[in-house]
Amino acid sequence: MSEQFTPTEKTKLYRIPKRGVYERETIYQILDEGFICHIGFTAGGKTYVIPTSYARQGDKLLIHGSSASRMMREMAQGIEVCVTVTLLDGLVLARSAFHHSMNYRSVVIFGTAQLITDAGEKYAALKAFTEHIIPNRWQEIRPPNDLELKATIVLSLPIEEASAKIRTGDPVDDEVDYPLNVWAGVVPLKMKQGQPIRDPRLNSDVKLPKYL
Repeated sequence: MSEQFTPTEKTKLYRIPKRGVYERETIYQILDEGFICHIGFTAGGKTYVIPTSYARQGDKLLIHGSSASRMMREMAQGIEVCVTVTLLDGLVLARSAFHHSMNYRSVVIFGTAQLITDAGEKYAALKAFTEHIIPNRWQEIRPPNDLELKATIVLSLPIEEASAKIRTGDPVDDEVDYPLNVWAGVVPLKMKQGQPIRDPRLNSDVKLPKYL
């Protein structure tokens, strides 16, 4: 398997191309760090962009949702979709309003999802979702029953047409603005886990798991 995705007409970056990244490892790292993707699709002549959770399983992006979901039903029909994931790393404050920016890592994937019908594959996909959210969680929770499996659609999107766009570093001002006495720099942003809060109905003898 190639270590690089081949840029296509849709994935090649034309605006600030130096920020474009096509390395498979980098793209997968961004996907593995994120939790929410946005899926763009067209149905009935109207265009939608829906946020949802996802998980990566090898070279496939897994998406799941209710069997009653319009998005899931449409995607199961084989329509083309665009999936984006963005991680915000910092606010870039420049001396001028024009050059304010953000440091970020983003991924865009184009493709057609496939409905997972095999019971074993579907079960493994739901496990992957849970483990992506909290590793080691699956081993102690109740797995989905037949009714829950029936109520859930799981789709697999091959990661074949993809690219990343990354911005890092300091603000880039016009030379004429550098002498201005205005604070400039980067305000780092990072998602951080807080202290777990017990469910009020949790049995008092249940201790906080080590993985939390």
